Amino acid sequence: MKHSKLWVLAATLICGATLLTSCKTAKTGADNASQQVVSTELLRTSQSWDGVELPDYLKGRPELVAVKYVFPAGKKLGWHHHPVMNYGILVQGELTIIGQDGKERTVHEGEAVVEMVNTIHHGENRGTKPVILYMFYLSQKGMPLAVQHPEIPLE
Repeated sequence: MKHSKLWVLAATLICGATLLTSCKTAKTGADNASQQVVSTELLRTSQSWDGVELPDYLKGRPELVAVKYVFPAGKKLGWHHHPVMNYGILVQGELTIIGQDGKERTVHEGEAVVEMVNTIHHGENRGTKPVILYMFYLSQKGMPLAVQHPEIPLE
């Protein structure tokens, strides 16, 4: 992983477990620029990648879930939907997300993405190297992160 990506992940952990908000630069005790953590806001939105407004927060105690996904080159995920809001950052490769309506979005290395909620879609790694994707889910205990739809065949 490149140093800049490690800094983004480190800044995320220092500033709170979210990529959707920024924080002030944190100093490590010295004014030397090489000893400062730099925070870069990657994304701030209330819409998923297809432009649909995100739902209201769930009521009750939240459960935050972070997942690292590795998709081999050429891999297609089955049709599924997410009952909870989620977002992430792609740290390697390119991932194409396809809605059931045919709308597509290709997420490139270093980009953040907000997934569709309660909308059926699937993902494909059309590239030549594995995709590495870190996703963050705003869930509740016992809720699935994704619901598979095996009755819908992939083309």
